[in-house]
Amino acid sequence: MSREQLIRPQSEEEQVKCGGDVASKEAVLAHLAQVGQQDGQIALPHELRSSITIGEALEAAVLTAGNKPVDYSDAAAIQAAEVRATGRTNIVPGGVAAAAQSAATRNARVTRDEDKTKLADVLSEACTKLPADKPVTRRDAEGVIGAELRNDPNLTTRPGGVAASLAAAARLNQTMNRNSQPS
Repeated sequence: MSREQLIRPQSEEEQVKCGGDVASKEAVLAHLAQVGQQDGQIALPHELRSSITIGEALEAAVLTAGNKPVDYSDAAAIQAAEVRATGRTNIVPGGVAAAAQSAATRNARVTRDEDKTKLADVLSEACTKLPADKPVTRRDAEGVIGAELRNDPNLTTRPGGVAASLAAAARLNQTMNRNSQPS
């Protein structure tokens, strides 16, 4: 099967590039990281002008959990996020999911935490590593949460981790969509 056959066609609104200028993107990611750490009302920052993409949500996880060594539950959550962003059913060679899986396998054999590959090593610049991206939806977040839960020995997600970051992005996107609807 050719590479093109593995890619699900996306509509123009689904084909999104991570982006904006660096200053506004950093502000949005910082806000997303903050929302991922707390429950309650979501106040949208001025810098948030478009929907948060899966790639941006993955990058936001670096701000909250970047120093955490990658484990199998992280790798599963990242893979689920990449699959949802790209529409592919397989891991992209050289992509974030492949890097996460490799890091989790390596980390399982390394004894000292300081020698392990961290989430920041895998998720930094996730936007540029994804061949396609799209805004995070509630369904995307639920899929990533399920993957992280299924692959965690304690059946839990990590506060500020990959699943929490996508859930926060989905909530922000849902709030933005609700606020942009004419009343």
